[in-house]
Amino acid sequence: MPIPFKEDPLEVNQRLLFPTNVFDLLQKDHDCFIFDDICRHIETSSIESDFSAIGQRAYHPRRIVSILIYAYAHGVFSSRQIEKRCHEDLGFMYIAHLGCPNFRVLSDFRKKYHEFFHACFKQSVLLAVEAGLASFGSVALDGSKFQANTSKHKAMSYGRLKEREKELTEEIEALLAKAQKCDEEEDQDDGEKTGYEIPEELKIKEKRLAKIKAAKEALEKREKEIAPEKEIEDKKQISFADKEARIMGKKGSFEYAYNGQISVDKDNQIIVGEHLTQHANDKKEVEPALEAMKETTGSLPKIMSMDNGYFSGENLATLQETSIDAHVAPGKEGKKDPVPLESSDRKVQKADFVYQAEGDCFQCPAGQTLHLASSGEEGKKVYRGHDEICAGCPYHTRCCHSKEGKARSISSDDKEPLRQAMMEKMGREDAKETYKDRKQIVEPVFGQIKNSGFRRFSVRGFQAARGEFSLVCAVHNFKKIVRALVRGVVRPQTWKRAVAAA
Repeated sequence: MPIPFKEDPLEVNQRLLFPTNVFDLLQKDHDCFIFDDICRHIETSSIESDFSAIGQRAYHPRRIVSILIYAYAHGVFSSRQIEKRCHEDLGFMYIAHLGCPNFRVLSDFRKKYHEFFHACFKQSVLLAVEAGLASFGSVALDGSKFQANTSKHKAMSYGRLKEREKELTEEIEALLAKAQKCDEEEDQDDGEKTGYEIPEELKIKEKRLAKIKAAKEALEKREKEIAPEKEIEDKKQISFADKEARIMGKKGSFEYAYNGQISVDKDNQIIVGEHLTQHANDKKEVEPALEAMKETTGSLPKIMSMDNGYFSGENLATLQETSIDAHVAPGKEGKKDPVPLESSDRKVQKADFVYQAEGDCFQCPAGQTLHLASSGEEGKKVYRGHDEICAGCPYHTRCCHSKEGKARSISSDDKEPLRQAMMEKMGREDAKETYKDRKQIVEPVFGQIKNSGFRRFSVRGFQAARGEFSLVCAVHNFKKIVRALVRGVVRPQTWKRAVAAA
């Protein structure tokens, strides 16, 4: 007996007698309707003047931005894939209003209007704030690496660049000499040789030499900005595809990348500040993070927490100039080992030395005072003990590492009092309780962004990458707003007032 499976409806191969709206096939609470409502309020007047009324009419920039926002929110980042989805997926078709631009239009817009995406991010924050999803009571700052649109296989070291430049120059000179000899032979030999093959090879090598020289000049310019007086090491590398990307990574895995920084509000994980940097670490990122938040909202948070990557004198000095209740985890040097020196054979660490601000000196575990021995540029300081006292100290073998037998020294700078004050503060129970929330505030946001598929930039160059990172952060905020509307956390009346205010 045959199994009574369901039969296809009669309408599957028939034209409908009465007209219908294809989007009625979507669920009433489909997110494309909310995204479309949000995107209708995005201000695009700043770039509309770039479009001309002459010739074929262009797509409205708001339409293109809406498509990009919706695509990024659903993990689609390739411009070709976005165009494809706009012809196949009803949600994408609704956002595109049944008129999707060519993938090149989407790609060129993303590259050209990178500055506009900063304004787009700002609008997402203001909407969230007006809707009551962010209060600036407590904010956590963190950074994460995102791969640049290049690879280590498209890079070359400074030493190899110099070698290849020399080799190609010599090869070109040899080809020119050979071409000249061929011309002379043709004059005598009634045109037996055409001479076309050599110029073609010469053209290829000249093109390669131009790329080598451009990459070499870009690397030299970059290194001079970082260390003007330091000679460039041969191991320094640069990418041919994205000359502004930097080698970053940890635990033996290194890739060309950019460092994305986000400041996240505690209430609903809304990103209230973002910026992209070429620095591999976070030692100088507090100031641009505060500037980004102030530019976006005009204010700063009451409480701000950061991990030990931000524990630098420069960052602490920046925070001191504000009214923010900052919580920065001490670095390895600031963490005291719970195992006492006298009951173990562990090495003596910098954390075992006590800084005394009154005399600007350090006191070692054995009671010796290390006085200021020298000071240098950017406030750097070196404190050193006495050779004779260190030689007779019971901790000598575990503390002094000089092969010449010199006394123990401690390196620091003029920001040491700030470090000591922060270490003392972070030792208190109330500070530990506040800092404990940091992981729950900011780290899940990077997880949400990367799990949605964004781990690598689609554009090349620092400015274009900055724009795309702003777009990614704006999309994260819009997704939070959409979810809040769907769950009823934000009521329609509140949302209408928020849109009007923003």
